[in-house]
Amino acid sequence: MSFSVLDDKRCESQKSGGDLKIEAQHKKGKLTARERIDILFDKNSFQEYDAFAEHRSENFDMAKIPGDGVITGCGKINGRTVFAYAQDFTVFGGSLGQTHANKICKIMDKALSVRAPIIGLNDSGGARIQEGIDSLSGYGEIFQRNVDASGIIPQISLIMGPCAGGAVYSPALTDFVFMINDTSYMFVTGPDVVKKVTYEDVSYKDLGGAKIHEDKTGIADLVFTNDIEALIQVRQFLSFLPDNNSKSPIFRPTSDPVDYIDNSLNTLIPSNCNVPYDMYELIEKICDERVFCEIKPNFARNIIIGFCRIGGNTVGVVANQPMQLAGCLDVNASCKAARFIRFCDAFNIPIITLIDVPGFLPGTNQEHNGIIKHGAKLLYAYAEATVPKISVITRKAYGGAYIVMNSKHLRGDINYAWPSTEIAVMGPEGAVEIIFRQEKDPEKIKSLVQEYRTKFANPFLAASRGFIDDIIYPSHTRSCLYNSLEMLKNKKTSKPWRKHDNLPI
Repeated sequence: MSFSVLDDKRCESQKSGGDLKIEAQHKKGKLTARERIDILFDKNSFQEYDAFAEHRSENFDMAKIPGDGVITGCGKINGRTVFAYAQDFTVFGGSLGQTHANKICKIMDKALSVRAPIIGLNDSGGARIQEGIDSLSGYGEIFQRNVDASGIIPQISLIMGPCAGGAVYSPALTDFVFMINDTSYMFVTGPDVVKKVTYEDVSYKDLGGAKIHEDKTGIADLVFTNDIEALIQVRQFLSFLPDNNSKSPIFRPTSDPVDYIDNSLNTLIPSNCNVPYDMYELIEKICDERVFCEIKPNFARNIIIGFCRIGGNTVGVVANQPMQLAGCLDVNASCKAARFIRFCDAFNIPIITLIDVPGFLPGTNQEHNGIIKHGAKLLYAYAEATVPKISVITRKAYGGAYIVMNSKHLRGDINYAWPSTEIAVMGPEGAVEIIFRQEKDPEKIKSLVQEYRTKFANPFLAASRGFIDDIIYPSHTRSCLYNSLEMLKNKKTSKPWRKHDNLPI
């Protein structure tokens, strides 16, 4: 008899909000919470917890549905233990009440206690109005756990439907946020409230759709076309990350020789120093199997960040992109790179920096939007990081931007330069214009520019000071990076005790 009761209860919990609501979810191009869990985890590995939990609210005659609108549990992703919660939009619109929140908090606590990653599949109408302050307290408890777990276990958020109001802050506190085109959105206040308060008439998509957060705000780290693609890609993305901050990412053997000499890189840099080239070509040629997992590809395109492997080991890549704003650093690029560097440092992922930077982007827009403070975030992130830090200057490294981009002065471990490198306070023309501002003779100015170029438009002066460890052939870059990574594997750095740092937020 007890078995039949269990079977009935379990069957009831599996039905979620019922066939009609499941059908409505599918019509929107969305999978149900259980379908998402099935794709995300290895087959038959997911163990659900609290499937029979129900809310305790007596208000407004709310129905009691087992699970209370969220599926929680743990399983295996490519054989690794991972915890997850998936909000079920077919039950009360995935809205968060006290029991719903308690289930999420419980699984977050478990993930932190066993030091395993946690993934949140967000699809919720927000706080459950019928439960009032209990809903708000539930969000607060989740936020606190996001902060407690930060830097200890990887936290990934998938926005797979609406995410509004207080609900947006949990994803914002996690390490990575992934969104789905056309079906997911994030905003603090919705279009109706915006129209009432500011008289702006804006759609859900234009206010907080995936494209907005991919291109304009940078909140979305990656955007996918549908639920299935997102879930499959997250499985692959997780392979670059360690289980927690006391471990290193999993080694993946490669058939690519680490000592490969790629002569095509010797001609990557144009003879004209003002002609751009594509930094992606260099990145791909240093990666195992040329696989580069880029983060925020459409936000602040003047800097590139992402993960790859060199000799089977995960590394984080930060690179200036000469094809965009000549590779200058600006507000968005500084914030984008700084957060990525801090993640890599927290989770024992070495950082490779590929440098071609003429400086910080000038102009009133940048100054008035706080380039001083935001540029300092990037400087701080590099100076603070204790993981192996290796850089390659490919062409230009001018002024403060030279210092900021993992220079020897910020404790870069190994700093390489290509023969085409120029390291100076500024470019030859600008320097001559300032130093010899009284000079009017064009021929004399041309001669002075050439003299400055001869003295500074090469890496040998910096190398003579010990600021550059070696000047290498471009074709040897992958080999040099691999050898440095191997040498730095057991790097240890101690720092004075402090409660926490004071990053220029």
